[in-house]
Amino acid sequence: MTNPSVRSRSAIFRGRVIDVGLETVRLPTGQEVQLEIIRHPGGAAVVALDHDDRVCLLRQYRHAGGGWLWELPAGKLDPGEAPFSTAARELTEEAGVQAGAWQPLGRMLSSPGVFTEVIHLYLGRDLTPLPHAHEGDEVIEIHWLPFDQALDWCLDGTIEDAKTLIGLFRAAAALGRSIGSPGGGRPPEPG
Repeated sequence: MTNPSVRSRSAIFRGRVIDVGLETVRLPTGQEVQLEIIRHPGGAAVVALDHDDRVCLLRQYRHAGGGWLWELPAGKLDPGEAPFSTAARELTEEAGVQAGAWQPLGRMLSSPGVFTEVIHLYLGRDLTPLPHAHEGDEVIEIHWLPFDQALDWCLDGTIEDAKTLIGLFRAAAALGRSIGSPGGGRPPEPG
């Protein structure tokens, strides 16, 4: 069997962030299929944890998500920008802090059936305040919540954003924290 490979691509739409196309792809079985693929430059997100065990969550208005969502500070990679540089830049721009200690938390795929976006996750600690600089199209509130409360919100459905869920759970694992233990999140009761 061979690796999947793009045989041809017809552009459907090119925007400032995404490129949508119809791709003819050879699957590992040798079969050729047409797939609608959205190409995205990727991004980075940060679990920023302060000395008081509080995590920075942004309450951000997302039209495509149906309104207000709780999210980690995050953003897209600029051309040629390393994921860590994106994480550091977005943490300052969106949350108004910089981190003195960093730990990679791995990567995640946002929707691999149609989307090429890869999000790189980091834990940032030893925080120093700086002025934030929200972009004109961003509607963001900055909140600092106890880390255990954020984990509770992951389990009870308050937090719905995938990168935030994965980032918080991976940060909890990296910190040796239990999820669903006393003081931590508990899953909702079956309905």
